[in-house]
Amino acid sequence: MRMASRDESVQRAQNADAPRIPNLLGRIMALFRPHRPAIALTIALVLVVAAIGVFPPLLTQRIFDDALFPESGGVQMRLLLALVGGMVALLVSSSLLGIWQTYLTARVGNTVMGSLRTQLFDHLQRMELAFFTRTKTGVIQSRLQNDVGGVATVLSNTVSSVVGNTVTVISSLVTMLILSWQLTIVAVLLTPLLVIAQRRVGQVRARIATKTQESLSEMTSITQEALSVSGILLAKVFGRQQDESQRYADENGRQIELQVRQQMTGQTFFAVVSIFISVIPAVVYVIAALLITNDLQAVTAGTLVAFTTVQARLLMPLMGLLRVALDLQTSGALFARIFEYLDLRPQIVDRPDALPVPADRLGAIAFDDVVFRYPDALESEPPTLDHVSFEVEPGTFVAFVGASGAGKTTIGYLVPRLYEAAGGVVRFAGVDVRDLDHRSLTDAIGIVSQDAYLFHATIAENLRYAKPDATDAELEEAARGANILDTIRSFPLGFDTVVGERGYRLSGGEQQRIAIARVLLKDPAVLILDEATSALDTVSERIVQQALDAASRGRTVVAIAHRLSTIRDADVIVVLDHGRIVERGTHDELLAAGGAYALLHSEQRANA
Repeated sequence: MRMASRDESVQRAQNADAPRIPNLLGRIMALFRPHRPAIALTIALVLVVAAIGVFPPLLTQRIFDDALFPESGGVQMRLLLALVGGMVALLVSSSLLGIWQTYLTARVGNTVMGSLRTQLFDHLQRMELAFFTRTKTGVIQSRLQNDVGGVATVLSNTVSSVVGNTVTVISSLVTMLILSWQLTIVAVLLTPLLVIAQRRVGQVRARIATKTQESLSEMTSITQEALSVSGILLAKVFGRQQDESQRYADENGRQIELQVRQQMTGQTFFAVVSIFISVIPAVVYVIAALLITNDLQAVTAGTLVAFTTVQARLLMPLMGLLRVALDLQTSGALFARIFEYLDLRPQIVDRPDALPVPADRLGAIAFDDVVFRYPDALESEPPTLDHVSFEVEPGTFVAFVGASGAGKTTIGYLVPRLYEAAGGVVRFAGVDVRDLDHRSLTDAIGIVSQDAYLFHATIAENLRYAKPDATDAELEEAARGANILDTIRSFPLGFDTVVGERGYRLSGGEQQRIAIARVLLKDPAVLILDEATSALDTVSERIVQQALDAASRGRTVVAIAHRLSTIRDADVIVVLDHGRIVERGTHDELLAAGGAYALLHSEQRANA
């Protein structure tokens, strides 16, 4: 089931010459701009909590030097109680403010993450069809879920952590200087070693994070392919369940190794940091002993206790800043993948002065010397459509026939501008489709394809996808027009029947007729039938064809057909061969001409 596909690598190749995303940190911080009031309040709370944190060590010094061991001798109980009470009040206040701060950061961070995910989804919705035909669905899902989810911690904690830890580090340094400038110098001189180590570890973790997300994308793709209904059927029919399990297990094993490497890289760094934190107090005690030896008044017991308390308070936020720096470097790889998709530019967009579809020529279609080749086609390959020209008048039934690969389906894609012609002009209602508002254009066109895509929802919900405000009466009318109303009524739950994943609880003919009813509910001026009955058995084809005949009345119909029996009554039949029009006429005219159409007709009769 593993198919060779030009997926995400194609898009990366297109962007290979582009520079790396500039100012990644600036783009990340820009995500927080709409939440500046909440962030300002968070920063204010952080500053207050940090300011409160300065006082407990100073109170600790006074507790030792002035209350417990005063020079006058004897414990000063009233002063001790006052100092202890003040310390408790400060700690309680700090904790309550910390809870408020945590709520704000969680709210802002998760809102930003949700907005980023919505922004990415909305952007992908506007990408042209070609992007999705060359990119694995699992890869897209991984960007939307795994990559955005992977930056959740950074989005939630970055601002408060950076501000809070920075303020705490500065306030701790100031307090340490007040207590003993000599000991402060000793503690600070050892700190740059941590920064150097952090930069090296961060670079390694960023590379591993990129590989980890690529592996997650592949796992998501395997899951999407293998565990879909179609994938399960294919694996069972060909006896490939064990192979699919092994393919998943292999990628899962790679994912485990990458996760272990990423965690061990960080854990090793923080183990070194922990040793560093343990060593610094010992060094401070030794230096303090030397100072006391030379001058008994250089460092008091209270000063030493307070200093080591503040020092511990300094090292923890310093670790926090180092952790944020590591997380930013690691998450930078994820943000780069997210921004890579956000920086993609849709190739098919409305012009600023786009026009609505004019009503006077609604249903008219014209191709004027149209040339088209698919975006991932090689330059050496001939175009899919090679200078094709034709006109379809409103209310006309025109059919396109030809061998597989002749370009029939491509014509159906170009009319609603799902693809852009490389040359020539496609006109709808007399106007170049590039000049029309795309929503207005697609509102005028309905498509019934060979693959009737149904959601895992009720019949009513599937129908209302075309018209969300449709009444029950309108649903019944559309179902009647598609020759499916009696079948729906025979179900115990009627229109509330759940059709299953991709409609698998229904027969192929029932799926197609519900798809036709959905199009009828839309009431388009043009109906494009892309081999709508080619996958059905004879009985189902006859029933669906009756529904299509009813749906076609009063509309322009463009039929892409494999079975010639379905288009005998077409006003015009256009025969394509290798992207060129080789014949056109009615069924009888083309048979009498004895050309390509007559040959196709005789081959189908011989194989019937």
